Amino acid sequence: MAGNIKIALVGNPNTGKSTLFNLLTGLNQKIGNFPGITVDKKLGYCKLPGDRQAEITDLPGTYSLYPKSKDERIVLQVLADSNNPSHPDIVVVVADATNLRRNLLLYTQVADMGIPTVLALNMTDMAKKEGIDINVNKLSERLGIQVVPISARSNTGMDLLKQAINNTTRIATQAEGTDLHLMAPEAVEAAKKVLKTDNGYLALQLLHQHEPLSIFSAEQHVSLEEIKKVHHFESSKLQAAETIARYRYLGTVLSGVIEDTGAVRKFAISDGLDAVLTNRFWGFLIFIAILFFIFNSIFSWSTYPMDMIEYAFVWLTEYGHQHLPDGLLTNLLLDGVVAGLGGVVIFIPQIAILFAFISILEDTGYMARVTFMMDKVMRKFGMSGKSVVPMIGSLACAVPSIMSARNIESWKDRIITIMVAPLVSCSARLPVYTLLISLVVPQKMLWGFINLQGLTLMGMYVISILAAVFVAFIMKFMIKAREKSYFIMELPVYRMPRWTNVLYTMYEKSKTFVFEAGKVIIAISIVLWVLATYGPSERFEAIDKKYAAIEAKKDSLQVSTLERDKAAERLENSYAGILGHVIEPAIRPLGFDWKIGIALITSFAAREAFVGTMATIYSVDNDGEVATIRNKMRGARNPDTGLPVFTFATAFSLMLFYAFAMQCMSTVAIVFRETKSWKWPVIQLVYMTGMAYVASLIAYQLLK
Repeated sequence: MAGNIKIALVGNPNTGKSTLFNLLTGLNQKIGNFPGITVDKKLGYCKLPGDRQAEITDLPGTYSLYPKSKDERIVLQVLADSNNPSHPDIVVVVADATNLRRNLLLYTQVADMGIPTVLALNMTDMAKKEGIDINVNKLSERLGIQVVPISARSNTGMDLLKQAINNTTRIATQAEGTDLHLMAPEAVEAAKKVLKTDNGYLALQLLHQHEPLSIFSAEQHVSLEEIKKVHHFESSKLQAAETIARYRYLGTVLSGVIEDTGAVRKFAISDGLDAVLTNRFWGFLIFIAILFFIFNSIFSWSTYPMDMIEYAFVWLTEYGHQHLPDGLLTNLLLDGVVAGLGGVVIFIPQIAILFAFISILEDTGYMARVTFMMDKVMRKFGMSGKSVVPMIGSLACAVPSIMSARNIESWKDRIITIMVAPLVSCSARLPVYTLLISLVVPQKMLWGFINLQGLTLMGMYVISILAAVFVAFIMKFMIKAREKSYFIMELPVYRMPRWTNVLYTMYEKSKTFVFEAGKVIIAISIVLWVLATYGPSERFEAIDKKYAAIEAKKDSLQVSTLERDKAAERLENSYAGILGHVIEPAIRPLGFDWKIGIALITSFAAREAFVGTMATIYSVDNDGEVATIRNKMRGARNPDTGLPVFTFATAFSLMLFYAFAMQCMSTVAIVFRETKSWKWPVIQLVYMTGMAYVASLIAYQLLK
């Protein structure tokens, strides 16, 4: 096959498909959406022998071409539509060699779509350890395609796979998976004429599920429905018959291909671990201990790199003020852009550590066990076990987690999950929590090994999870639905994490945090710097006259603090200060002043903007001294009482506000896109803001 080619990776969940995708494409990949659909599209590029380039699309994992969710439907849409931008020249089906019979069911369906296919047998090293010996040559001969044994985790077989792709012709060579002529032959022949295709299995698939596909005209949809009525096309019965026929065919194909070498400890280790890790009592204790270790590590391990980054930005600001000419442009660059950027970059170590742990838990197979353990608990609160995946995913970001709720078949369970997922503290809240905790919680160890700040951070995450469960329980009685939900999930075998994959995840997520959050925060910082630097001319003229008179008196006590007092008064009378004072009466009962009020407003674009806002405000409100944002906030004083602004009561009240408030426009947008209605995001915005206000009010009034 000459020239560049398009490849689609297809496979069951947990077959290592995404690991293979990362291995083939490395950093040469991007994330987008499939056209017209809010489903992640992972697209990457790799070099093949002969200097050819392959465009690789990682399609969502699915057990069958008969989808149970929106994500799974994408596979058929891409394979069935030759005009789809992701329609492949070659399909690489990734199969788990330790469970070949089940994995090959999907292969036979994909092969019958008539696209040239290569079978990648992944985890062959694990199969050998479990006593499974596969005769690859015999399997290849019976299927009529190239079969390549690989191990994505140990990076073996990649060259063979690339060579196999390179050698694949444009003519599909695979053997027909089953006798399709026995399945509604008259209906299939009629559908082939309507669809103008020679592929009988494609026609059969589209008779089953043409409704969600937009590639056909209204007349074609009507014609297909008419064919189903005329020929008494019973979809559920035919799907069951097809599955039975395919497994019968696979029994013939695999006869003499798979040999059990007699290893008796195949699943002994996995079963032994499950007996403890999924135990009703010990399983939950171990999960809590793991969470505690993670949050303790986030604080303990990130201290030194965060301090280095923080002081690097202090040095940069100081150096800039010393060597750049005085003026508005320098102040904008250093006190606006650099200060805002510093508020983002400083949290890279903590973000990287959080995502490293999440990646390890997923890679080892433990995250699936947590989902299994939580199923019975979640059902009592109006959700299913599948709701745990979006809930745990929300520790990273609510947006993809809400999108992943498509896998929940029950409409009620799905809506409740979408409505409560943003309550789980995401990585965007982490910078807010860590900044405030570092101000009011001493950095000391309890009993020699428990970091007090890490314990406080874990407490904030636990509070957010309990709040999500509580709200879900209330919605269980408020949202009515007749359908019953069910939970089916395959537990993957335990594996060692692939460390290169963990490192890649840390890099990718940190980069996304910096570039996505950074763009918003820097834009806000620039706007905020302008608002905090300028104000009504009559107010600024009055301030200049006032301090000119004080300087003329040459009172040593007043002159010593003149620059600091003047900067503070100019900030208070700037446009930002005026805006903060407008909302101050509403937030004063929560322990917040007008400066915090400005941060609350800017945070509705993105929660992490709080840190950049504080950095900008306290950079504008200074007397020429360059200090870290934490030191500036620690030294802030209430002008009326002289007490610190950020007391424990204020900081805890502020953390609760950020824990519960819907301060993320991206989440509002994705809830609208997923529910196709403004009703749910508006309800979400109102109830979460109300929760945040009430919780902050109670906390401050009790603790002040």
